Amino acid sequence: MALIGLDIGTTGSKAHVFDNDLNLMASASREYPVDIPHPQWAEQDAEKVWVLARESLREAIQKAGIRAADAISFSVQGEAVAPVDRDGNALRPMILGMDTRTASQNDWLKKEFGSRELFNMTGMPVNVNNTLPKMIWLKENEPEIWEKAHRFLLYEDFIINKMTGKALISKCLASRTQLFDINKDQWSTEILKKIDLDVSRLAEVRQSGTSAGLMRREICDEIGLSNQPLVAVGGHDQACGALGSGLTKPGLAMVSTGTAEVVEVALDTANLNDRLYEGNMSVYLHTFPGLYVVMTLNQSGGFVLRWYRDTFCEIEQQRAGQTGGDAYDLVLQAAGPGPSPVMLLPHFAGSGTPTFDIQSKGALVGLTFATTKADIAKAIMEGLTMELRLNLEVLQQGGIRIDELRAIGGGAKSELWLQMKADITGIPVAVPQVTEAAGMGAAILAGVAAGVFKNPASAIDKHLKIKNVYQPKPESQKLYEERYELYRSLYPAIKDINHKL
Repeated sequence: MALIGLDIGTTGSKAHVFDNDLNLMASASREYPVDIPHPQWAEQDAEKVWVLARESLREAIQKAGIRAADAISFSVQGEAVAPVDRDGNALRPMILGMDTRTASQNDWLKKEFGSRELFNMTGMPVNVNNTLPKMIWLKENEPEIWEKAHRFLLYEDFIINKMTGKALISKCLASRTQLFDINKDQWSTEILKKIDLDVSRLAEVRQSGTSAGLMRREICDEIGLSNQPLVAVGGHDQACGALGSGLTKPGLAMVSTGTAEVVEVALDTANLNDRLYEGNMSVYLHTFPGLYVVMTLNQSGGFVLRWYRDTFCEIEQQRAGQTGGDAYDLVLQAAGPGPSPVMLLPHFAGSGTPTFDIQSKGALVGLTFATTKADIAKAIMEGLTMELRLNLEVLQQGGIRIDELRAIGGGAKSELWLQMKADITGIPVAVPQVTEAAGMGAAILAGVAAGVFKNPASAIDKHLKIKNVYQPKPESQKLYEERYELYRSLYPAIKDINHKL
């Protein structure tokens, strides 16, 4: 039959239908908005997301030409949380991970627990993006909703509850909340006691790739399935992407380049050392049993390129629309060999890891009258990749081995960028044949739960295909090594200026 991976991202849902050999049969997507009702807020209508997710499922199933499926599982954005009633209906909009309203709540957490102690317990650095400070904010600012709420759910347990009537969450996603004790492998009794929250108001925690029950008949009818497929516990989108990229053993890393750029590296121990703590890295449970992942984050990521395209490249966008080409390619085709003559600091949404300076801003230096659009576009790619190397070096200093990068997401479509990643980092970059790795990871978990695969490793070993590997080129490496040393000095040199702007 078929396996379905449903990816619930920040700005849209994607439904992917795979056959039992993990060949992609069909995909469909729906976009939904992020609401900004106040500065620093980011919210979303979870019920609307649920409607659009079902639409994407129905279209993908129709396009695949199937009437039955073995199982479905989920890849979901992290940290987002909403209070729900007894029927699983959201009582207010979902507060998203990108929401940054919780500075005062984090100050309280530092005072009550200590930053290092929280990291040791949960693997999560103190950060405005985490679920825990969002929960505290709800309690402090919306007490009526806090009291009325039957449960507080993230997107995974929210949708599983809609599909099966059971509120279940993966250990993987639970360990992204800062409410989960990764040493005791359970919701933290210490944290829950401190915020006066009974564990019954959170979802039950299960291992990724285990059964949550059968899909409700009425939902099957709505999305076009004649049978009731198994609903399987999934995981955090980046960890699902790591699984779909083949990260089933230490030494392998995934770089996912979309709106943001994320690196995940598989670990066999939590490895909560000082260097990872100082670098603001998060460590949490993988979807793969017995493994952990460590995650770096650059919030700007590919969104910087999109900003540049939409702001300065109208002509290229028109040409791309006429020819069916890509506006980025049209801009970059005039780029010269070697490093760009200009240099860009891509801190358009703060610096991300390892510094997490939310006051930092972007900068473009080295401009002359000879500077071209292609120079700037290439500098954007280079700046993002320099940030990638900064993060990889912190991981390596923390004792983490990285033998190969698996590239997924929109950034994996650019051969120029892939080769640049290899040249700047000095690490081979491999591209899986299926770059929608998060959806594939979810499908693998669905297959494990349904008994199609013995375990995730067997699915990866048999079915993962690598399309291409980009090896570092020694001549380019040398040039970029010189540029990297210069790049490292850029952020400290203009930090004070950026903080005043």
